[in-house]
Amino acid sequence: MSQWIAGVARGHNGGVCLLKDGEIVFSIEEERLSRRKYDGGPYASIVKILDYTDKLDYLVVSHTQPDESRVEFSGDKVVVGLARKLRLIENPQEQVLEMDKWHHKMHASCAFYRSGFESACAVIVDGAGTFIPMNVNNEEHMTWELESIFSCAYPDEFKTLYKHQGGRGPYPSVTFTAPSDREGEEGTHELVLDDSAGIVKAYEAVTQYCGWEPIEAGKTMGLFPYGYDNEKFPPIYSDGGGGEWRTTDRNMIVPTYPNGALVNQGRYRELWTTEEEMKGDVTKLQNRRDMAYAVQTESQQEVLNLIRKAVEMSGNKNVVVSGGYGLNCVANYWYLEQLKDEGINLYVEPISNDAGTAMGAALLAYHSITKDEKVRPFAESLFLGPSQHQETEEIIEIAKKYGASGVFEGQYSEDAVKLILKGHIVTLFQSKCENGPRALGNRSILYDPRTMDGKDYVNSVKHREYFRPFAGSILAEHADDWFDMRGMKESPHMMYAMNCKEGIAEQIPAIIHIDGTCRIQTVTKEQNEIFYEMIEQFYKETGVPVLFNTSFNLGGEPLVETIDDAVRTLANSDIEYLYIPENDLIIEVKNKERQND
Repeated sequence: MSQWIAGVARGHNGGVCLLKDGEIVFSIEEERLSRRKYDGGPYASIVKILDYTDKLDYLVVSHTQPDESRVEFSGDKVVVGLARKLRLIENPQEQVLEMDKWHHKMHASCAFYRSGFESACAVIVDGAGTFIPMNVNNEEHMTWELESIFSCAYPDEFKTLYKHQGGRGPYPSVTFTAPSDREGEEGTHELVLDDSAGIVKAYEAVTQYCGWEPIEAGKTMGLFPYGYDNEKFPPIYSDGGGGEWRTTDRNMIVPTYPNGALVNQGRYRELWTTEEEMKGDVTKLQNRRDMAYAVQTESQQEVLNLIRKAVEMSGNKNVVVSGGYGLNCVANYWYLEQLKDEGINLYVEPISNDAGTAMGAALLAYHSITKDEKVRPFAESLFLGPSQHQETEEIIEIAKKYGASGVFEGQYSEDAVKLILKGHIVTLFQSKCENGPRALGNRSILYDPRTMDGKDYVNSVKHREYFRPFAGSILAEHADDWFDMRGMKESPHMMYAMNCKEGIAEQIPAIIHIDGTCRIQTVTKEQNEIFYEMIEQFYKETGVPVLFNTSFNLGGEPLVETIDDAVRTLANSDIEYLYIPENDLIIEVKNKERQND
């Protein structure tokens, strides 16, 4: 009889991961289904479980802090109540596993079990993990996880070695040995306790300073190459403990408890902005650009220090990185250069955001229950969403609903590439969606990377900021000829912003950022046959083995999940073509202004 385990992540970037006998059946973020960006209530995702099974053996709940919300009809916590309402579980006391106390362990679990390592140390750099009460000077303080280090081994060992916790304070920064933070776990760990913001919250503070929401830190990463090292700015991170470790400088980054932070603009004249300047695009102000540069370069150094600390503390040179900072592809690439002579094997989890904790919770529960010591292979595929296949007749009806100007049957990859060669944007929709925030060829917007003004054009079509870079998907066998892979054989998950080799930038200007880098995805035929064929066809026609690839969405929206989402996106934008290879269809949707083109 099969064993079914569902991991659930609540909070921002909520989602569900469903396991059958330890294997992933599907994993998806809630926003794909609800169509609300960063949606934290994984309710539609829980309902999706019914497409695969009507009974769960275990429901595993993960978040930064315990859920205190209750449903009236049963008194259950909301997630549990929904699962009972759907009859997925019958006995919460026996079937529900609460992992709310160990948010960072869930990040570590997701990364470790997907890394292919038999054992590893895990570095978790997150905004704010589990809220942890602490007794400081005989007073109760609420603190939260900022950074953590674990020693990881099969079947279910996640031993805390180091933890940085921040709190309201005020109290001096202290380092001491503390008992294990996991119930039933013996031993101690090094604990740093202070009232600073932490690495990621400092990054989020700068993100707010640049005009965005804290969770949009990826925009700051895109802006940083426009900045410079400004000697008038004090360091964002400073000595916090007699030279042994560093933390955010409170003169520069002011925590806004319980778990935020702000740039202290009033303290430094160089950070000031006039009312007139605020009326324009503040990202074009040099102080914004310089702050983006500062927080990127300084924060990645701090994380590098943690990686080295993890190796020293654990004695293990296999390192996995997760938590929100794991999505920083600029930093990930920089680590490779810095660590090249240290013999460290690095795996950065592509689902590093909080949605990954659903997978981490499910996998940890499985290995804890079964004591399965079989090492999982490297997680090559991220095509883990529910299947979205529809019959051609249904798709044609959807196309009609959104005013499609044409539905062309018997269309194949070469036909889609011909449209790209004519200067059109073509979207690709096939099979299961990618898990995580990157478009990898199943929910992608594709364009000609050779187009000189391609970046500006697609950014305008997607309603994105002018400085936002785009990714390139390249035939894996050509990657080393076009980009400095820094020793990697492949990069299937778009986790590294790589330097292009000499003479390459001029050939693919639409996807080369201002600093000469491109976030690339290597593609093999085995990983994604249709997408590989498209890139291969483009290569035969142009001599360029790369396609411009960006996520199939408009600015501020989640990636499309269904064919209805896809066609609607075309109807609401200047994107004209949708290629659906499973049905051999190309759908054309023209806005009214273009109906006569």
